[in-house]
Amino acid sequence: MADSTPRKKRRWPLILVGAVVAVAVLVVGGTAFYINVIKEDAPEEFALDDPGPSTSSAGSTAGDSVDGVWRITDGSEAGYRVEEVLFGQKTTAAGRTSEVSGSMTIADDGVTEAQFEVQMASVSSDEDRRDNQFRGRIMDVDTYPTSQFTLTEPIDLGSVPAADETRTYPATGTLTMHGTAREVTMNLQARRAGDQIQIVGQIPVTFADYGIPNPSIPGISTEDHGIMEVSLKFVRGEPTE
Repeated sequence: MADSTPRKKRRWPLILVGAVVAVAVLVVGGTAFYINVIKEDAPEEFALDDPGPSTSSAGSTAGDSVDGVWRITDGSEAGYRVEEVLFGQKTTAAGRTSEVSGSMTIADDGVTEAQFEVQMASVSSDEDRRDNQFRGRIMDVDTYPTSQFTLTEPIDLGSVPAADETRTYPATGTLTMHGTAREVTMNLQARRAGDQIQIVGQIPVTFADYGIPNPSIPGISTEDHGIMEVSLKFVRGEPTE
């Protein structure tokens, strides 16, 4: 009888290759199943609220003065959005918080002062492990608990917008994040509805510009940039502590 040992030895590489392929299929297939079936979708990008049927009756007209101090109120949010690759599968990571404060001053049909501040430890996503990385290694919220934007150039509003009219304005200011301050310009969409003014906008953020470590970890890689996004609602009055 011929010796079957060489044949058995030849089978081992095939078995190993098959095992590796099977593991790869399980990882990629399992990841795809997690992303497409189990994992919650990232929240939509911020957008202006749809005007309600009672908005126009709230008394705002094009002739109403908007001069004065306006403060950020309930319903405001801020957060981040970044693209991830999880074992070869693309997905969007997003974190949000409602712990946002600030104000703006309007005078002579222009925004003369504005600032907002975000409590970074309160930012959360749909994944606890991501949040732990965000608060610790990435953003080091114990050392840098807040991020701030401060307007440095007035915004010319032109004529006072009518109620429910949407306008877009460029806003230039200083974004301070992770202990680093940089000048940024973002386009803001704004709408006056009743006794509120809502503003939404995005600020592109390149992590290295702010000394933020690369968020990537084994098995999960991210782009080297993301966005900071805000949806701010203002009512008349000085900020309250």
